[in-house]
Amino acid sequence: MQLDDTDRRILRALQKQGRMSNAELSEKVNLSASACHRRVQRLETEGYVKDYVALLNARKLGLASTVFVEIRLSAQADEVLDAFEKAVARVPAVLECHLMAGTADYILKVVAEDTEDFARIHRQYLTRLPGVAQMQSSFALRTVFKTTALPL
Repeated sequence: MQLDDTDRRILRALQKQGRMSNAELSEKVNLSASACHRRVQRLETEGYVKDYVALLNARKLGLASTVFVEIRLSAQADEVLDAFEKAVARVPAVLECHLMAGTADYILKVVAEDTEDFARIHRQYLTRLPGVAQMQSSFALRTVFKTTALPL
């Protein structure tokens, strides 16, 4: 399916405020409520809209520190990669895990209360991940900007 300008307007609006009513959305994108509803259903069915979530305030929840962890594995065999990926997916503080090209095999985005909490996460979880040969952690000093909205 090709996305037209109306589909893109709908997707941009939903990325900014996913909980708006269909009436509000149809007004924002200048479409009748029924036509808007049909388009949203189609965008959901065809997988353009993956899910609806609430974005929480990490700082309010006591998770003020963001740490990026570069990981190098001991080997690149499929079984090593698979074992690492399955294990890291079970670490509660890891928000993202990316397989990389370059010096690091993986980059993790980890949230923690503070440096002591990260030390606990490191000891309790990260050092026990299978296949890890080397790890380097970098603390974010400040988030300049952050978005979940894809460019449409």
